[in-house]
Amino acid sequence: MKTNKIIIDVRTPEEYCGGCIAESINIPLNEIQDRVEEIKQMNQPIILCCASGMRSAQATAFLSSVGIQCENGGGWQDVKNILVN
Repeated sequence: MKTNKIIIDVRTPEEYCGGCIAESINIPLNEIQDRVEEIKQMNQPIILCCASGMRSAQATAFLSSVGIQCENGGGWQDVKNILVN
């Protein structure tokens, strides 16, 4: 599975360790604001995901407001299914 987009999983490290998308980056929602400069350095567009899409929606809204091109992918398993198919 290769994509030209960066996938950021905003779940907690514990949730992420329980299952994730290969090659995704775990940046918990509560760290997003502190890591904006790091995220700006990444290739864009970025897809954000979490367990259900709620936290990734919050992260998408914030990152979009600071000029980062990103989209809410919803739940990580949904994103994984889209990338595999």
